Amino acid sequence: MQKIKLFTDSSVNPQSKIGFAAYLCINEEGLSVEALNAQIKIKQFENTSSTKLEVQGLLWALKDCTKQNASLTVYTDCQNILGLKDRRERFEKNRYLTSKGTLINNHELYKEFYILTDKINCDFIKVKGHKKTHLKDEIDTIFSLVDKASRNNLRAFMNSI
Repeated sequence: MQKIKLFTDSSVNPQSKIGFAAYLCINEEGLSVEALNAQIKIKQFENTSSTKLEVQGLLWALKDCTKQNASLTVYTDCQNILGLKDRRERFEKNRYLTSKGTLINNHELYKEFYILTDKINCDFIKVKGHKKTHLKDEIDTIFSLVDKASRNNLRAFMNSI
């Protein structure tokens, strides 16, 4: 079974509700920083928030890089994504409704997340973002490339308008 590592992160401008999600899908070891940077995929999203964008970006990445007979390890710094599996039972029991009877924010994305991750052999690993360089291991270093890609694309876009 092929083992794939998926790194995903995003950055949003709350005022404009525009954000950029980035991901890197790798299945080989020892690639240079230049080679890794060249493989990072970036996508712009509109009418989004930081929570929504993290899930939108993950769903896009999962659909884009999932292969048959592969196990996927997803690296993210998003606490919301990391907690989704534990919150599934409560969401479904309450039919995705709040205590006031309104649908929870991002319910469609959460439903899509559950449908997709039911079909994929994947694990989620918490990455602590923005570590000092001397504290980073290989995973942290790779994750920081994805983090920088999303932030730099958002910054360049905001500077262009």
